Amino acid sequence: MKAIVSRQVLVATLMLAVVCASLILPEARAQSTNYPDRAITLVVPFAPGAGTDAMGRLLGAKLAEGFNEKVIVENRTGASGAIGARSVAQAAPDGYTLLLIASPFTTTAASVNDAGYDPVAQFAPVSLIATGPLVWAANNKVPANTMLELLAFARKNPGRVNYGSAGAGSVNHLVLELLQAKAGVYITHIPYRGIAPATTDMISGEIQLVTGTIPALLGHIREGRVKALAVTSAKRSSALPNVPSMAESGLRGFDVLNYFGIVVPVGTPAAIIARLNTELHRIVANADVVKRFASDALEAAAGTPAQLGQFIAADFESWRTMVKAQNLKIE
Repeated sequence: MKAIVSRQVLVATLMLAVVCASLILPEARAQSTNYPDRAITLVVPFAPGAGTDAMGRLLGAKLAEGFNEKVIVENRTGASGAIGARSVAQAAPDGYTLLLIASPFTTTAASVNDAGYDPVAQFAPVSLIATGPLVWAANNKVPANTMLELLAFARKNPGRVNYGSAGAGSVNHLVLELLQAKAGVYITHIPYRGIAPATTDMISGEIQLVTGTIPALLGHIREGRVKALAVTSAKRSSALPNVPSMAESGLRGFDVLNYFGIVVPVGTPAAIIARLNTELHRIVANADVVKRFASDALEAAAGTPAQLGQFIAADFESWRTMVKAQNLKIE
């Protein structure tokens, strides 16, 4: 008798759930169809004036044009992007809060003990936007003009090469750790509060080596204040066609790209994600945007949400594996 009653209760509960779903789903579909019907917030997890901020403002302006709705670009800074990421992870999954992601989205989560967010589990991918390598730049007094020569010098003089990064756990830091793991060298890591002061000290000779985005270092390279040894990707960059790739520098399998993309809180309706993806594809295909990306040494890289999801998961796991192998402890 107890089993029969339980079965009856279960059937009644399921019928009630079906009725409720039939009432809710049309409303959700209507919301997706009408999206967007109010202002969207695009969270940029870094300070105004940085390259990520410039990308966010470009995308914000283009999204506003396409949607005919206001897009508010909001800088939520701190903890190498973690504060902005955490705030979006906790936002309503309704498509009205977007996160612009770049390399720290995965490097911070992979390397910092308590970043406070999971880049795979807490976010739904929308679209990759653009990618581009970093460039290894050295002070002119360093007795090396190629990456192979730098590695030979570092092996003979362990600890004599000082490398500046944008901070512990930054992509610049993890690129160095990856180099040390793959090449078997020891280079002294000196974390800075941003790559700009590290670059200043590298030019003056206080430190010997940095990696940075190509736009940040291109002027110094062209004017001969520093020398470019290699780009961090497996192939050359069109912005620095005479600078070898890491594969050409004897380090096959070394392929590190800075990237930009858009994610939303997990649970955001698929129809809204598809609408955003379509609009981002339109933006990235725009000739003026492609030209702007090229001036920043970036290649347009729009794709499907699934492709961005695979990219994030692979990048996160790769860095997490390297951090564990190098036994890095970053608070």
